[in-house]
Amino acid sequence: MTQAELLPLDEWHKAQGARMVPFAGYMMPVQYEGIIAEHLWTREHAGLFDVSHMGQILLEGDNVDAALERLMPGDFAILMDGRLRYSMLLNEEGGIIDDLMVTRRGDHFYLVVNGATKAGDIENLKARLSDEIRLTHMTGQALLALQGPRAADVLAALAPEVADLSFMQGMHCRIAGVEAWVSRSGYTGEDGFEISMANEDAATIADALVADERVRPVGLGARDSLRLEAGLPLYGHDLDEEVTPVMAGLNFAIGKRRREEGGFAGDRRIMAELADGPAACRVGILVEGRQPVREGAEILDDEGNEVGRITSGGHSPSLGRPIAMGYVAAPLSQAGTHLKVEQRGKLFSAEVTPMPFVPHRYHRKQGK
Repeated sequence: MTQAELLPLDEWHKAQGARMVPFAGYMMPVQYEGIIAEHLWTREHAGLFDVSHMGQILLEGDNVDAALERLMPGDFAILMDGRLRYSMLLNEEGGIIDDLMVTRRGDHFYLVVNGATKAGDIENLKARLSDEIRLTHMTGQALLALQGPRAADVLAALAPEVADLSFMQGMHCRIAGVEAWVSRSGYTGEDGFEISMANEDAATIADALVADERVRPVGLGARDSLRLEAGLPLYGHDLDEEVTPVMAGLNFAIGKRRREEGGFAGDRRIMAELADGPAACRVGILVEGRQPVREGAEILDDEGNEVGRITSGGHSPSLGRPIAMGYVAAPLSQAGTHLKVEQRGKLFSAEVTPMPFVPHRYHRKQGK
């Protein structure tokens, strides 16, 4: 068994009282004081997450935007400097190899990919991009996420210029004397920021942030429950190479021009699904009772026929009830549809519900 790598902040997490577990090849903090407490603190104040296991990649070269458009359904040709887009690396059948963030930074693009898939993503990109495109895996960079309704006030106290960022915008700045790239983004449904800095500077920034009483460190456990409440899919669970963007309900990530022109991997299948609908859809599910249902549980119709499976499920600290997401046959994907979920021989009553379960609170400025 391969030994898990240590994050640049490994000792810092231990000093903060973290319980460390292996995840995506790294030893990661799963919790500090407790998942529910950390979850609710993030929803009410500001939580600091270490997401340095994720892959940070630079792509440079002539016509790099067009090269990316052959692999992903985003419209990168019109993406302005300092702007981010959520997108997906697709296989030739339209299946999702990974979901990721793409940012134009001057003459190059900056990608943040999932930690568990970054090695495969890099191999895939190198194999499918021309030799004129230079790929740099930024192994010397750490990544922190500051999330929650007080995140902007906290970070602006250290770097006032970040207050001018709108959702899905980024900029270079200095935090506590340290050079960093900051984007107004994250994966909790809250306002917040992701901060990239050199590995050796991570503790300086982390210390400066938790010195503010509004900030507490938060682990993987709460990160998962927060993203589930926000209706955000997790790669390897809710997304994989058998799932298309349309099945996953991620149509917003397919640019208008791209829908009309195609020209990206799997475009024929995806455009057909946009026109006619997919066979199955990702849906939100409210589960009756107190017991959460977990990934892999079968979803049944009223006659007991299997019509789908749960891909993520758990307790919602904000709502005080079990919630889940999964894939069901398209005719059963309408909100209000009553279903059953079978887990370990027990049946649970469930109902399809719109997502997110908890409203997003992203910071958008008018005209941005």
